[in-house]
Amino acid sequence: MLFAARSATALHRLLDVLPVFAGDDRIARRFTLVPGSDFDAEALTAVERAGARTVPWERAGRDRFDLIVAASPKGALGALDGTLALLPHGAGFGKSLPGEGTPGVASGLDPAFLLVDGAPRADRQLLAHPDQLTRLARASAEAATRAVVVGDPTLERLLASAAHRDRYRAALGTGARRLVALVSTWGPESLLARRPTLATELSGLLPHDAYQVALVPHPNERSRLGSFDLAQALAPAREAGLLLPGPRDEWASLLVAADAVVTDHGATALYAAALGRRVLAAYDGGHELIPESPTARLLAAAPRLETAEALPALLSGPVAPGVAAAADAAFARRGGVLAALRRELYALLGLTPVGPPPEPETLPVPTAPHRAPAAFAVRAVRGVTGRAGEAGEAGEGERVAVERHPTWWAGPVRLFAAEWGVAGQRHVQSAGLLYRRRACAERGAGAHRATWTVDGWIDAALRDHPGCATAGVLLSGELALVRARGGRTLALELSPHAADGRLLHTDPAAALAAAHVLLSERPHARGPFTAVIGDLPFPCVLREAGAEERSRTV
Repeated sequence: MLFAARSATALHRLLDVLPVFAGDDRIARRFTLVPGSDFDAEALTAVERAGARTVPWERAGRDRFDLIVAASPKGALGALDGTLALLPHGAGFGKSLPGEGTPGVASGLDPAFLLVDGAPRADRQLLAHPDQLTRLARASAEAATRAVVVGDPTLERLLASAAHRDRYRAALGTGARRLVALVSTWGPESLLARRPTLATELSGLLPHDAYQVALVPHPNERSRLGSFDLAQALAPAREAGLLLPGPRDEWASLLVAADAVVTDHGATALYAAALGRRVLAAYDGGHELIPESPTARLLAAAPRLETAEALPALLSGPVAPGVAAAADAAFARRGGVLAALRRELYALLGLTPVGPPPEPETLPVPTAPHRAPAAFAVRAVRGVTGRAGEAGEAGEGERVAVERHPTWWAGPVRLFAAEWGVAGQRHVQSAGLLYRRRACAERGAGAHRATWTVDGWIDAALRDHPGCATAGVLLSGELALVRARGGRTLALELSPHAADGRLLHTDPAAALAAAHVLLSERPHARGPFTAVIGDLPFPCVLREAGAEERSRTV
């Protein structure tokens, strides 16, 4: 069996079919790269890393295969010898590229690519929805005679992985934040082409402790730019915490984890809609979107994101009912896709399937962000909603609201905070709040080493950085020690926010910024107060630190 791919996108579609043949040792699986695409760079990387066998195109054209599976009708498929099964290249058939094939018709439904001398190119064309069969018959009655509806195997993986959402969010460090994913197709009408700075704008505008932003670029964009150049172009946003998932499986794991999706006219948002995610439209128009396609319906139903500043308000409203309807127009046979694919593909092979019914592979847990931001511009406001206690004690009604943004944020700033040992020297020198996290001893660490005590490090931090007003050490997610210049070392206890049977935790460095604000205005403040972080209240207590706590090593 030969899996023939023209690009990384096509290959990823083909890989989602593999569970159909799991456990069958009668089948030899081979992969080849069909020439002719501008986006074939690193197309076979995923199978090469997995140790799968690849076949050079020249040899593939000489061999005979019992079954050829492709996800694009384009390219020199006619040079291959064998029964051909054709899968959709993406979801919904929503794009038509000007100057290519029949105007206004997606390539997967276009007789210019599906017919050879008036006869269907594929022995079987596998579609995701009955409406696609209707559209195909309208474009080419001949091609429709070889088509059958089986559903979408990629959506099956997403749906099968929905139960792992909490694991994905934990791996991404999302917590109680809203994860907003920007998804971009490729080409001159894509989100990356039309609004290339949107990811950076959102990363700077949205408070770090309330939102997490991700960008999911089309694999063709990765191929065109290269992963390195793409990462460099997004460097300011990545330093602010932007997630940039890998192209094979991580984008799908992130989609499961996401709360909302901002999309152009690409098909990825249809998967988000099928998962019940909130969808915002950021398509600026053009000639590629096919009217009345599921993608066009989705964009018509979704609220439009005109500016980065409008996003928080758009996320507070209900999910538009037309979003789910658009997904229903793109995907059918949910839950039975692999069984239908197995039936059709084994029929083409002339074999009886073996083993249990196929199950979709769940998506892998995504890798953690490359690094968390190490320096922030902090906006903070102290307010009192209850009566403060006596002798300098903070009343339970005292609240300090904290918003953390990238250091290049243009809004009003109360202070700069930097993580010692991680942030650059410029940010460390300008920080009003300097903090460090307690290091864990590494296995195999050398015997010759030096360690600080908490008090010793705070002494050194305040001595060596005259502009620093407060220094602190994060000992755990619930405890930090902090000292304002000229004051005593205090313990800051941070409790999680309880909501709907869950305990939501926040970065204690944000609570440390709240303590800095409180101590700068009331140096003798002690007792309970509330740190409002990411719009959630977190109970805190400031108390005198004990001798054992101050002498702990960091």
